[in-house]
Amino acid sequence: MSAAPPSLEDILRASSHALVIGVGGGGDVVGALAAARFLEFCGLRCTLGGLSWERLVYDPIPGPRNFDEVINVRALHPRAWMANAASQTTTGVPFAEARMAEVLGTEILLIDINGGVQGVVAGMEAAIKELQTDLLVGLDVGGDSLAQGHEPGLRSPLADSIMLAAYVELEKRGHRVLWGVFGYGSDGELSIDEIDMALNKIAAGGGWLGACSLTPKIAAELQDVIKRVPTEASEIPLKCFRGAWGETRIRGGDRSVKLTPLTALTFFLSATALFETLSKPAQAVRASTSLEQANAALGALGIKTELDLEREKSPKGAAGQ
Repeated sequence: MSAAPPSLEDILRASSHALVIGVGGGGDVVGALAAARFLEFCGLRCTLGGLSWERLVYDPIPGPRNFDEVINVRALHPRAWMANAASQTTTGVPFAEARMAEVLGTEILLIDINGGVQGVVAGMEAAIKELQTDLLVGLDVGGDSLAQGHEPGLRSPLADSIMLAAYVELEKRGHRVLWGVFGYGSDGELSIDEIDMALNKIAAGGGWLGACSLTPKIAAELQDVIKRVPTEASEIPLKCFRGAWGETRIRGGDRSVKLTPLTALTFFLSATALFETLSKPAQAVRASTSLEQANAALGALGIKTELDLEREKSPKGAAGQ
């Protein structure tokens, strides 16, 4: 008889301090806060984190920033730093995590993905040791981490793929790991049908571990936070929690988002099950030692990334290395 799959409550009962990282960068740290508040309700202490990659509308230089391109951070590792309210790029762009640090009055972890999957793993292991966390939660806002790579609306697979592959490697090294998806399609990349099918496949393989919803208290806090940490994709779930229905457009009208009550949920999944069942993008980047190598691996699959799109739109040149 095969062993029963893990269950969310068992994972949480075995944990005391969670590191909850918004894996897409930018406003994903707001979605990470929503997950952290649920975990705190379950009795865990939480530290928030995100990526050193702001959207082009805020940072005109394509790609994530490396350590030489930031100021006012506390380094735990060349690929992992603690941000505070004054943390910013050397060109004066504040990180979303810095704004969150100011709101919450605490440091927020920043992960640099310029070193590819192997760099992320090394940085996160240093952070785990320094922060003494015993649960890693990756939080994807919108659900594009569920992509298989062929979806026509996919726009930002690179960061999610690197982070998912890193989480799988960290789980292999004995760390306790959860993968969360908040805001069902709220980034306008995967369709509701595509997300439905992805979750169905993961569930069939025993990889669906549980779910939670926004509550009035969490929603009210997020609404206040968004006034200081701007984000479209993480705000959509708040609107849906309060009854929004139909369709809306984000990213300057470039993307359409279907509004559904499911958008207010966070689904907790097995990172390994997602990786093995669906994620050809994460499988492709798993051995990467640089952002460029990971980007090229996705390009070889015919997948255009957010880095490609930023370089097309910006005159500022290549990403930091």
